Amino acid sequence: MSYYHEVQSLLKANPRRWLITGVAGFIGSNLLEALLKLGQTVKGIDNFSTGYARNLDEVKRRVSKEHWRNFHFEASDIRDLRSCDSACSHVDFVLHQAALGSVPRSIEEPCVSHDSNVTGFLNMLEAVRKNGVKRLVYASSSAVYGDHQDSPKVEARTGKALSPYAATKMANEKYSEAFAAVYGTEVIGLRYFNVFGPRQDPSGAYAAVIPKWILLCAENKPCVVNGSPEITRDFCYVDNVVQANILAALAEREATNSVYNVGCGETITLARLHHLISSNVSSLYKSEVHSEPIIGEARAGDIAHSLADISRTQKILGFRPIIPVAEGLKITIEAVFNNPAKKEPKLQVISDKSHGQSEQDKKIAAGR
Repeated sequence: MSYYHEVQSLLKANPRRWLITGVAGFIGSNLLEALLKLGQTVKGIDNFSTGYARNLDEVKRRVSKEHWRNFHFEASDIRDLRSCDSACSHVDFVLHQAALGSVPRSIEEPCVSHDSNVTGFLNMLEAVRKNGVKRLVYASSSAVYGDHQDSPKVEARTGKALSPYAATKMANEKYSEAFAAVYGTEVIGLRYFNVFGPRQDPSGAYAAVIPKWILLCAENKPCVVNGSPEITRDFCYVDNVVQANILAALAEREATNSVYNVGCGETITLARLHHLISSNVSSLYKSEVHSEPIIGEARAGDIAHSLADISRTQKILGFRPIIPVAEGLKITIEAVFNNPAKKEPKLQVISDKSHGQSEQDKKIAAGR
């Protein structure tokens, strides 16, 4: 039995109380599904700026009725300290996923990214401290490595920020250090490398490359490679990220107040990625896909190569990637075809001007 399986067994025998921020998002909803299947009690909050009610509906379909009764959802916004304070009451662990991702988005709207990613994060830290939550595990990013040229990326060596998004994640890590030093708050940051999997949003201007290319290949439309097809990334299937979050929450205290890389420790070129996606889509369609890649301009804030050194994460947290890229792509593509994404309006439950929401807003946001 692997260490992760041992931890899962311990959780089943001794359920805990969890809060997931950004629970209606891609990673948040996958965390929710995993924890509910382990018999945990879970709170979830989301403002639906990037998440969808359909993701919660999908989780509801995939877990038992008994497990679903252990989930409580609140439509709220991490930019509101009172909402964070309420959400953090009577929970053991917080898995903080709520943020505005995307380097291009942050370049276009830096203040908006700061508001969610920095102010919202600080609110969560304060709420965790005030409510005596045992530990906060939060999503950092490989973007913090910036212009540092080392490969693979090692936690102790970062570079200059290449985007406002990277700066927000650096700020998260610094605030975590400060709260650990001043208040003794237990915090662990996970630097995600290019996460992908089912329920990842394929639409919109800031869609990630894998879900976008899956749909383009399915429609025999060209895929744009920004920069060069020889750009490499460490793509990490979402189940591996779920594992890292659970292990981080339950790790020994000595592991806290630090950051860890979460990837597979392997790279793949964008050219190879396109081949794997197009061939898998062809297999499902039982016909050849003619979606050839087109070379576009490199995007501001992007780096040429990204590879995670996960040796420290393995040693301290007991992390072992369980789904490799090729297998993860197959699962993801099959999920897209079996449950095609539907366009929905994105609901801003709490506006910048008001921190209250009506009962009707809550019902709409919860997908009820």
